This record gives sequence, structure tokens and C-alpha cells, in this order.
Amino acid sequence: MGQYALLYILFAPFAGAIALMFVSNRKALAVRLIAAASAGVSLLASLYLFFAFDADKGGYQFIQRFEWSKELGIAFYLGVDGIGAPLVLASSILLFAGIFVSWHIKDRTKEFYIVLLVLAAATIGVFMSLDLFFLYFFYEMSVLPMYLLLGMWGSHTKGYLAMTDPEGLKKRDAVSFLFNFGSNSKEYAAMKLTLFLSAGAILSLLGILLIYKFSGLHTFDILALREQAHFSGPLADLIWLLIFFGFASIAPIWPLHSWSPVGHAAAPAATSMLHAGVLMKLGHFSIIRVAFEILPETTRELMPIAAVLCVFSMLYGGFVAFYAKDTKYVIGYSSSSHMGYVFLGMAALDYISLSGAVLYMFAHAMATGMLFAMAGWVYDQTHTRDIPSLGGLVNRMPFVAGCFLIACMASIGMPGTVNFIAEVMILVGSWNKYPFQVFVAVVGIVLTMAYLFRMMRGVFYGPMDAHYSHAHDAVTMVDRMPLVLMITCSITFGIFPGHFYKVIRAGTDPLVSRITQVTPLVGNAHNGSQSSVLSRQLTDGTQKFAQKTDH
Repeated sequence: MGQYALLYILFAPFAGAIALMFVSNRKALAVRLIAAASAGVSLLASLYLFFAFDADKGGYQFIQRFEWSKELGIAFYLGVDGIGAPLVLASSILLFAGIFVSWHIKDRTKEFYIVLLVLAAATIGVFMSLDLFFLYFFYEMSVLPMYLLLGMWGSHTKGYLAMTDPEGLKKRDAVSFLFNFGSNSKEYAAMKLTLFLSAGAILSLLGILLIYKFSGLHTFDILALREQAHFSGPLADLIWLLIFFGFASIAPIWPLHSWSPVGHAAAPAATSMLHAGVLMKLGHFSIIRVAFEILPETTRELMPIAAVLCVFSMLYGGFVAFYAKDTKYVIGYSSSSHMGYVFLGMAALDYISLSGAVLYMFAHAMATGMLFAMAGWVYDQTHTRDIPSLGGLVNRMPFVAGCFLIACMASIGMPGTVNFIAEVMILVGSWNKYPFQVFVAVVGIVLTMAYLFRMMRGVFYGPMDAHYSHAHDAVTMVDRMPLVLMITCSITFGIFPGHFYKVIRAGTDPLVSRITQVTPLVGNAHNGSQSSVLSRQLTDGTQKFAQKTDH
């Protein structure tokens, strides 16, 4: 298992998708069990990978390398460090949970699970790729499944009625969907997502090709480029901007964010879970893996761009979420807002802040995965996401309402959840360099509390419409298990963060040291010293806490 853990994690979903091609759609239970088994193998291997990761050794571990094209300098090169391992785990958890969240899908069940497995495997491939060619290959592979999942199994939003005639019979033609940017059909959402992500992918591809061309190394090997490639001047700036904005579009950062909430609203529940939980993290991770590793000097000079844009992400997403009336739009804009926190932690380039940003990516995946799973459950029972028309559902679904409360607590960073630790690390680590942004982030937390509890009150409390008297709670193990799994991960790692923290620091410490040593901090020595002292104190405190919990 140890030597081939990455191959098990990556290819188990692909193997499940291939096996499903030979199963009839009439055998729905067999389809679901095969999908669950393949996702379960990936999850078990991911858990082994995460807990077997040697934080003291650090670096890239569980390496697998196969020469793919010696002439082009391309290799199927896999490995994870302290940054990739938690995200691989998050992908596997959400895939396994998403299989069971989608257990009751009856429309082309086999095809749905095939596409879902390919989507999850593609995101996992990005997190473990150490070759630029395959990193981009898996990145692009994740776009097509999203288009299919939204276009075939998605749902129209309330605004879809505006695209029909008065009798509600005719749909607008496909050409109109392309140019009618006020529409809210699932086809429009799928097309918008594809166009935005493809445009960003083209930018990042140009950056990767420039790295390949002007490095002089004739290789896509990220580790070789990190050690031997040297870029400076306008060329380095151009490459960095292409990489940053190309990958930031999927993050998504303001103003490249508008595709994401629309995609959330139209997507089925499991797709929204993977979309918010891991697909959006591909942008942050790819920026870290490519721009931070290969262009450290330029990262130090230009990363303040992210510190400026993240302010708009946090505030704009928060205010729109507050006024949204659709449950998925609230959670979708909330996710866009929270991704600004990750960019803030990255922009500060501090040991604590960057570690907090990586931890927040995992924490956000668990919390938002729960919220989207329950929003999907409510929609399946009531066939509406319109908050003003809902209410009183706590009497019909007390278990879902209780899980929804825990998910809201996690999203706002309640102590006892892993989100709390991540948020504190981002705020503490960013304070010396970006105090204004930290203040905005605190305002964003208050906003998060306001709109999430406002949504919960509107959905679960107050008088209930008689039309929803048929709604029922999640009572079977299949329905409850994915929620319990994500809640358990959020709380367990929030109470016992020792190993998680050590793993992440094994990946972020060398990276921050490399960036800060390339260009010494002139005029900020005092702040840097404070940050180093605070970093050591937090590390020592966490290690002592971990030792106590082990005993």
C-alpha cells in the first residue's frame, strides 16, 4: 500500500468508471455499489497516505515516476507534500460522501456516477502531479465532467421562467443561451462555467509553455524547474501573471467569480460538493505549485495583487450571499467570499498564514460539502430552493436541521471545528503585513454568521407551508452517513489538529523560507522577526498539545 498509495487513490475512481460501463442501468443497486466501492478504496488509501506521511522528513513522498515522452521531457510524475496530502484527502472524502448523497438519483444513474468518478479523479490528479504537463492535463479533465453534470443532471433556477413563453412550453434556442447573460438555466450555467474555466486555462497554458520554452531545461518536471530554472524581468512578470490569473479564475477570485455561484445553483448536490470542496481549490493549489515554486522572486513582488483582490471577494461575496433568496446561491456566494481568506493567507507569505490557508481549504471543503448536501436534500423534498417560500421544516427533518446547524457553526469558524484553527492562523499570520485585510476578514466572518443563520431560520423555522407536509428526514444509514462523515472530520481535526498541522507545516515551511530568502525583507525585519517568533510559539504549542492528546 505504502509504495503505490498514490496509484490506488488516483486510479480507483477511474477503475470504477470503467467497470460501470459494462453494467446495465437496470441494475441500479450494482451501479451504486461499484461506485461506492471504488470511492471507498480511494478514501481508505487517502487516509493511509495522510497518516503515514512523515512530517519530520518533509518534502515530496510516495513518489511514482514513469517516463512518458523523453523527447518532450514529459513524465507521469506523482508525489505529495504537506500541501497536497490534505487536499487529496478532502477530494476522497467528498467523493465518497457524494456517492451516497446521490444514492436516489434515478435518471441515467450509471452515466451520472461515471462522470462523477472521473471528475473526482481529475481533481485528485492535479493535487499529486509533479509534472506541469499532467497537472494541466488533469486540470482540463475536470472541466468536461462539470459541463455534463450541470447540463444533464442540473436544475433550472427560479429565473428560468423568464426564458419561456407565457405558457411555459418553449425553451430558447442554444444560441440565445450563449448571449443571454441574464438567464439562469442549467444549460446557461454549464456553458458559462466552461467558457470561464477554458479562458483561464488558456492563460495558464501560455504561462506553462513559456516556462518550458525559456527555462532551457526541456522538461515539465516541476522539481527540476524549481531548482534549475531562473526567470527575471518582464518575462518573469508575464509568466507569473498568466499563471496567477489563469488559475485564479477557478479559485474563484473577484472579478472572475461570476461563473461559480451560477454553477452551484444549477448543479446536483454531489457536484456542488465537489465544485466548492475541491474544484475551486485547484486554482489556489496550482498557483502554489507553479508560481510559488518556480517563480519565488516574482511571487514576493506581485502577490500583493491577491491581497487587494481578496478584499473584494470577501465583501462582495458576503453581501450578495446576505441578500440572496436561493439556498444554493447563498452557499455559492459564501464559498466565493471564503476563498478570499485563502488568498489572504497566501498573499501574506508567512509560515502561519500560508499553513492556515492550506488548512482552510480542507476545512472549507468539509463545511461547504455539508451545506450543499443538505441544501440538495431540502430541494429533493420540497422541489424549491426559494428561502421565503420555505419554513418550519425542522419539524419534518430534525436530523438534517441539526446537521445544518453544525455546518453553519463550522462555516463561521466556531471553536471545536477545524475552520476555527484555520481562520485564526490566517488572521494572525496576515496581521503584520495586511492589517486592513484582516479587519475586512473579521467583518466577513460577521457577515457569514448573519446570512447563514438567516438562511437557517428561513428554511427550518417559522410556519410551514402545507405543500411541504410530505417532506421527510434523512433516516436511513445511506442518507445520514455522508453528513456524519463530514461532521466527524470537521470536529475531529478541530479538536486534535496536531498531526494535521505538522503535515501542512512540512510543506509550507520550506516554501515560505525559499520565497523570503530569495528577496530579503528590506525595512520589515522587525515584522519578520515577530512573525518568526510567533510561528515558533504556535508550533511549540501545537506540538505540546498533540503530545498531550497522544498520551
